Amino acid sequence: MIGRGPSLSLFGEKMTCGSGILELMDDLGKALDGGGTRAMLGGGNPALIPEVSAVWRRRMEEILANGDEFDRMVGHYDSPQGKGRFLEAVAGLMNDQYGWGIGPENVAVTNGSQSTFFALLNLFAGKTRDGAVKRILFPLMPEYIGYADQGYTEGMFVSSRPEIEDLGGNTFKYHVDFSSLATEHLGAICVSRPTNPTGNVLTDEEIRRLAQMAGDAGVPLLVDNAYGTPFPHIIFRDVSPIWDENIVLSMSLSKIGLPSLRTGIVIARTEIIEAVTAVNAVASLSNGSVGQVLVTPLIESGEILEIANRIVRPFYEKKGRETVAWAHECFAGINYAIHALEGSLFFWVWFKDLPVTTRELYERLKARGVLVVPGSYFFYGLAEPWDHRDQCIRVTYSQADADVRTGIEIIAEEIRKLS
Repeated sequence: MIGRGPSLSLFGEKMTCGSGILELMDDLGKALDGGGTRAMLGGGNPALIPEVSAVWRRRMEEILANGDEFDRMVGHYDSPQGKGRFLEAVAGLMNDQYGWGIGPENVAVTNGSQSTFFALLNLFAGKTRDGAVKRILFPLMPEYIGYADQGYTEGMFVSSRPEIEDLGGNTFKYHVDFSSLATEHLGAICVSRPTNPTGNVLTDEEIRRLAQMAGDAGVPLLVDNAYGTPFPHIIFRDVSPIWDENIVLSMSLSKIGLPSLRTGIVIARTEIIEAVTAVNAVASLSNGSVGQVLVTPLIESGEILEIANRIVRPFYEKKGRETVAWAHECFAGINYAIHALEGSLFFWVWFKDLPVTTRELYERLKARGVLVVPGSYFFYGLAEPWDHRDQCIRVTYSQADADVRTGIEIIAEEIRKLS
């Protein structure tokens, strides 16, 4: 927490007391600035795929060649809901692909998915006028580190342990344990699909059961689709996004190769879009235009689906399978299991006999120039302690193959030293 200077509000204390996402991004920033890191396996930065990067360069050249388009992109505020043409393009794509029957009034833009969920989680949960506290239910722990510290009100997150299925071959999978879900005082239910950190993909049946549960409770189901379909399509199971007026679907341009442009997309019923737009206006006035202008023609033409299906998904699926195979080879003889790789940029390793906390393991690896993320950061809202939360780490496989392999080798060496 900030030490000297003026005393802070409760909000100020909450935002400055330290968080997993702050530490993660700070370490990544220092590594990128030349901090001696050998293998940066901790963040969610997408790979620089040459074919995809060429598309963004082509679009920038097209925009620069059109002086009026460039001037409007950088020289005008947009509506806090987003650029009209972009909203229409997103709605049109989802209607063409899935027949949802939505319009631009069902779409809003935010300054990235992190901003999306700061707005959504606090819109639907927290202290109400009557003094009660509505809660966000995370039905499948572990969940995304970036949610953990976004709740302004203490005690507004509640979560449940998953069921763990042993798939054999040092592989396992988490499932929602519907028998243990807390349903009291709900403001919303929230999941990511594919799940960050594990790469788990909730089945269509699980999503529909959660949507029904949310509907019965009169609350929305928030689905973080930042890695999902139709773009960037870093999902290795044949599933389709599920949406109705009780579901809030969040998407992003980050993982298709534009993380620095901070462009999040929200699809929801109109009242929720109006609420998100109101938060945008207060918190940031307007949204960044560059991402919207860059990709709008690609959404309108369908080229973004070609990029996602022909380039992005095959790239990550091949890279992920090769990385996990390498990890199995390096971890031979260790008591470990890897979560089934079904999507996202990560694999999730469970070291069942780990004699130290994952925080201690993180520091040991960091000292050797390898950045991962301790698993304990991904378990929040649990009512009781659980040893499993301190036996897992998240490893990013999106970086250069040589760096990923070096990092995995060093992880294996450190685990064996601790045995």
